[in-house]
Amino acid sequence: MTVLYKSTVTEIGELVPSFIAEGMLVFFGESAPEELRTFCIIHKLEHAEGQVKTGDFVSIDGHEFEVLSVGSVANDNLYNLGHLNLKANGNTVADLPGDVSIAKVDLPEVKIGTQIEITRRD
Repeated sequence: MTVLYKSTVTEIGELVPSFIAEGMLVFFGESAPEELRTFCIIHKLEHAEGQVKTGDFVSIDGHEFEVLSVGSVANDNLYNLGHLNLKANGNTVADLPGDVSIAKVDLPEVKIGTQIEITRRD
């Protein structure tokens, strides 16, 4: 298994629970502008290498989800800004260029200290 991306949650915006209820997690790196922090999960990068592709896996504190689609700018956003729109909508084609889609599932609770990993099975 190859780890493509790994980070730890450092801050949770007050609107995050309502986004989780809608099947969406919005991650942003620690340099996120103040106006975005209310609805974002702020995280600290620990490791990054390689591009995220369909068939990779996103793990949130051990809850693993297969990536079904990756928007055209999702990798640039992730690696340059720590920004990831993770949508549990089951789409095999991303709705928006920055989206990464997984199966339509209930998303796990995210808290300070939550570990995020994106991996590829070799």
